[in-house]
Amino acid sequence: MKGKRPGGGSVQMAEEAAARIAAEQALELVEVTLQKEPQGKTLCIYIDQPNGVSLDDCERFHKAVQPLLEAVEYDFLEVSSPGVDRPIKTQRDFEKNRGALVEVKLFAPIDGAKLYQGTLQDMDEADVTIALADGNKKALPRKSVALIKPVIIFEDDDDAQTEQ
Repeated sequence: MKGKRPGGGSVQMAEEAAARIAAEQALELVEVTLQKEPQGKTLCIYIDQPNGVSLDDCERFHKAVQPLLEAVEYDFLEVSSPGVDRPIKTQRDFEKNRGALVEVKLFAPIDGAKLYQGTLQDMDEADVTIALADGNKKALPRKSVALIKPVIIFEDDDDAQTEQ
């Protein structure tokens, strides 16, 4: 939605408004970002809930939060789900993904590799620990981790139908 907003409000103001609406609508506020793009500034608000969010959830949230964002300067407002493969950044994200198959990308190689895949076991201030396919555990320093995200495995519908 296009609409120049007066003033120079901050992302923090948008985050506070979004958090209030998320709480009212029993949603989780995942992240608020302001992205500068060629067509203008896009204020992105990511929401979630245990069973995922629908287009109706996003629309209801958008309608409720937009009037509260008058002091924030943006050109477009986008409300969406973070997606099933959203990066694991916080302790809350870790708790939701404990035991899940994840991909860990590193800034620089450790033991000759920049990419590890395994089951997410533990995450604290110092390390991210995954169980590798061979059963060994690998602790990777958090400061070396560029990205952690769930691995999405799509089942082939043709295989499922032929097995029936």
